[in-house]
Amino acid sequence: MNSGLKFIYTLFLGILVATFVGLGIAAFYPAPNPPRSSEEKLAPEVNPPAPVESPEEKQAWEESEKEQQEYQKVLSLYVRNVFIIALIAAVIILVISLTIARNISVIADGLLLGGTLTLFYGIVMGFNTNDNKFRFLAVSVGLFVTLIVGYLKFIKGQTEVKTTK
Repeated sequence: MNSGLKFIYTLFLGILVATFVGLGIAAFYPAPNPPRSSEEKLAPEVNPPAPVESPEEKQAWEESEKEQQEYQKVLSLYVRNVFIIALIAAVIILVISLTIARNISVIADGLLLGGTLTLFYGIVMGFNTNDNKFRFLAVSVGLFVTLIVGYLKFIKGQTEVKTTK
């Protein structure tokens, strides 16, 4: 098989693996729906509101704000969970690429790319939270996993090849 075709297959497999995980998360763990009041706020208004609010309008606005804050809390929890799910999936895929599939290099490389893209997807989802400590944790985990995988794939793999020759 020529190297160009191997590269295309590896790239396609990696993208497909990451898409599979992302769509699996979306299908089996759907995102929370935004509150209806926020959808109404986003709808363009034909007549702008009057500058003076009635007590009913003020109460409706306060309830809408409360619903939006509750939604943000639920969404933040959802984003954290998606990060954790994607991280676990990425680690599993990376372990498979470095163990079970290592003898079939084109598949191992495609799985390695797919696991890396899945990890990137999880990190991007982790950035959708307002918690800077969680963002730092997400990037730290990504860095740690990437360093370990790089070591196992490229450093340790190279020393094993040299010792067996």
